[in-house]
Amino acid sequence: MLFTNAGHAPSNNLARSLRRGAEPVFIVGCNDDQFTLKKSDADRHYLVPPVDHPEWSQALRWIVETERLDLIVPTVDSDPDSLSRVRKHLSEYLFLPRASVLEICRDKYRLIALLRANGVDAPASYQVKDLRHITRIFQELRGSRPLWCRVRDGAGALGALPVRTPEQARSWIRYWKEMRGVPVSAFMLSEYLPGRDFGCQSLWKDGELVLIKTYERLSYLGTGSQPAEVSSVAALAKTVFEPKVVDTCIRAIRLLDAKVSGVFSVDLKENARGVPCITEINAGRFSSATNIFDLVGKHNMAASFVRLAQGVPVDIEDSYDAAPDWYMLRGIDGPPCIFHASEFSDNIKKPWQGAGPRRGRLQATARGN
Repeated sequence: MLFTNAGHAPSNNLARSLRRGAEPVFIVGCNDDQFTLKKSDADRHYLVPPVDHPEWSQALRWIVETERLDLIVPTVDSDPDSLSRVRKHLSEYLFLPRASVLEICRDKYRLIALLRANGVDAPASYQVKDLRHITRIFQELRGSRPLWCRVRDGAGALGALPVRTPEQARSWIRYWKEMRGVPVSAFMLSEYLPGRDFGCQSLWKDGELVLIKTYERLSYLGTGSQPAEVSSVAALAKTVFEPKVVDTCIRAIRLLDAKVSGVFSVDLKENARGVPCITEINAGRFSSATNIFDLVGKHNMAASFVRLAQGVPVDIEDSYDAAPDWYMLRGIDGPPCIFHASEFSDNIKKPWQGAGPRRGRLQATARGN
């Protein structure tokens, strides 16, 4: 198969998952950035034109035909939309949701408005039309403090932070407009969700749910250097059994398309009443945390995706593959580490426990006496 944007963490994590599947895989990676491509774990690599180049899709087709590949797999947030725009030229190699589904999921405000209008739990949210409009939004959401301010599209909690006053929100949005060129209307304000933070990934084929898994984020990467205390990337996560989360995600995805197909990664957070609310749906690509879904439980989700994309039947009796108490630890420089709760203390010693009379001698040695 061909990975777009190879070399980033999501593509390397996905390759790791597929290689742990039951069937052998041959992965070709492509990217328009030669330096990023150098970090790829694919078996073979190609430098391609930028995605806005008129020959980008031709380059992908040439690679697929030359290497005799079966599937093109998007790996980062922008890939599904980029591939969808050229699906007429590459349709036999793609397993994507419809373009209309990708479009509505890309705009988090439109998505949340659709969910709430159809009774699916999501945070009360307002589009920021202009800076003067912000005071009125705070009045509408007066029962919620702080509010959550973020850009309506993009990944990684782009432009996101909690704000307690209209002036904080205005200053933050004004900064992004002046320094990053992000228009005011690209922002939204939502009720703040203080509860547990979940991720849910699922596979669908022609409107039928095939496989779904859930995990909870316990801590986050990079929050010490960011204004917000949370992000979409967990430093520590664990698998959980949460039927309410699953039910909410199923209702939301079925609402998008009665004949939906592909992979969906949903983020949810509990409100003050403990109700899990959908904050975004990433359609058409795997989460960068996909290893916790693929390497735990009865079924490898990435490997199942490949079979579905090729029209090969998958034997899954219970679509909710829950395997609680598995943990995933992620850092910036290394691959994710996955272990069970029962393995917490394996090969870890605490030298101060049971030291008895030796403790004083250890301390004295540390002082140089």
